Amino acid sequence: MSNRPLVTLGETMGLLTTTGEGPLRHQRTLELGTGGAESNVAIGAVRLGVPAVWIGRVGDDEIGKLVLASLRAEGVDTSAVHLDAEAPTGLMLKVRRTLVDRRVTYYRRGSAGSRLSPGDVPESLVQGAALLHVTGITPALSASARDAVEHAVALARESGVPVSLDVNYRAALWPRHEARSCLAGLARQADVLFAGEDEAALLGASGDHVALAVHLSALGPAEVVIKRGASGAYALAAGNVHETAAIPTTVSDPVGAGDAFVAGYLAERIAGVPVPQSLRTAAICGAAACAVRGDWEGAPERAELDRLARTDTEVQR
Repeated sequence: MSNRPLVTLGETMGLLTTTGEGPLRHQRTLELGTGGAESNVAIGAVRLGVPAVWIGRVGDDEIGKLVLASLRAEGVDTSAVHLDAEAPTGLMLKVRRTLVDRRVTYYRRGSAGSRLSPGDVPESLVQGAALLHVTGITPALSASARDAVEHAVALARESGVPVSLDVNYRAALWPRHEARSCLAGLARQADVLFAGEDEAALLGASGDHVALAVHLSALGPAEVVIKRGASGAYALAAGNVHETAAIPTTVSDPVGAGDAFVAGYLAERIAGVPVPQSLRTAAICGAAACAVRGDWEGAPERAELDRLARTDTEVQR
């Protein structure tokens, strides 16, 4: 396995979650945690034995310090994170309206994370990476954040570092036409592209998952992975087709499951594992994350993968 790290960049926020079901106004307690798509992937990779670096900005405040403490505790390298004294760390609020209805609201306008810029991206870190992972969330935060992502991708391409893109479209952050233009450009520079079926449609694809993968592959990525939720996942890699079924699980909190899936796939790819096993590990990681509350807490360690893949009940005495 390579000692070179997975490198990623984006915004990580404080996460407030209601402890019970019902309207927020009737809740009396909130749990405090952290979460962010790119840092979730970094944590997931580290738990599978792959070193990871997260680049970002957090406010010089208690929430920002919590973000850093949480990532460091998980073994993620945060040496490139900038403490911003002029902007707060963003917040997201997760409300369980019912057992099956969960709503997430973001408070990130003017946040430290939205002030990410190309100057925050150390060239040597990107150039020395095993892989650079970006998402469609960060470019939507601000013009400077978009520039930072495009700068990092350009550095990776110039240095021969593989680039991974998770479309991760957020309608609340930018309109579809603007997102389509930016994300299509990033997809053309990616080696690995992850998309849900609805996100593939954003990039102009249509049809079933097979047709979606073919269309996205034509943009340039050597590997296209279609995340299909309960229907499993489908990959088109170097012209070869691979599929995996979803791992049966009890869904406690689906937020972050897609990031765990990506972490599983990329960790295996960096380790040199063939696509079928990478896809299977990704499915296990996604299912494990779904079964645990929190954005990243359920991401599995490598020693757990075989056990979590089994659907029978095992009692240890």
